[in-house]
Amino acid sequence: MTPWREVVGRLDVALLTFDALRYDVAQAALTTGRTPSLARYLPPEGWEARDTPGTFTLPAHQAFFAGFLPTPQGPGRHRRSLALRFQGSGTIGNETLVFAAPSIVAGFAEAGHHTICIGGTGFFNPRTPLGSLLPSLFAEAHFDRTLGVANPRSPWHQVDRACAALAACPTARRVFLFVNFAATHPPTRIFARGATAETPETQAAALAALDRALPRLFEALAARGGARVIACADHGTCFGEDGRVGHRFAHPLVTTVPYAEFEVLP
Repeated sequence: MTPWREVVGRLDVALLTFDALRYDVAQAALTTGRTPSLARYLPPEGWEARDTPGTFTLPAHQAFFAGFLPTPQGPGRHRRSLALRFQGSGTIGNETLVFAAPSIVAGFAEAGHHTICIGGTGFFNPRTPLGSLLPSLFAEAHFDRTLGVANPRSPWHQVDRACAALAACPTARRVFLFVNFAATHPPTRIFARGATAETPETQAAALAALDRALPRLFEALAARGGARVIACADHGTCFGEDGRVGHRFAHPLVTTVPYAEFEVLP
């Protein structure tokens, strides 16, 4: 793949977060053939299990936009793909793309990339001051109810919005595209006929629906000359394991997330 330090100005960059998606659900869906669009780009071993820096959407994305993506599991000091320059950082390596900026969004913007946010969950709803916090980092931000967690057509609506935004940007200008996919966040039962409760199976059904919508997004990125993609969850969620439901607490099913980096090329 193109080294991160050579990506700026050469390729679009897409950060795709699958909200609340558990690693075990993502990996099982992949190995059983339910996510063929993602399988086209993921390595043979599938998703990498990583540790998230946040247990719910807001802190996880604040960390991501500060250059702290999910951390590889296991011992050792793991060098980061993206980082912001600040004193005391011990995880910047020769391969790290480093910005002298307050966020990676600002860093890509200062490097000439047009920044686009396609929101999904409530922390990207600008109707409230808190919901405005993350979208305000971007030059262009989109959110409405058709993109949100309660809409079973949200994967297609979010991809439609992303493709339209990409098409509106001249191909001579690179893009930093961020999409917070809402489908995998509860209520995922809306993707499984007859389901009345949230389960790993309903989340897998939501992921499968999202996978069916993804090809057009990948095609749009390829048509612009290609993109470096980071695909991951911001956190997982519990469906009753150990008596826990939801997220915003440090349980292994919440803190372990799927992660991948790949390129979409013409």
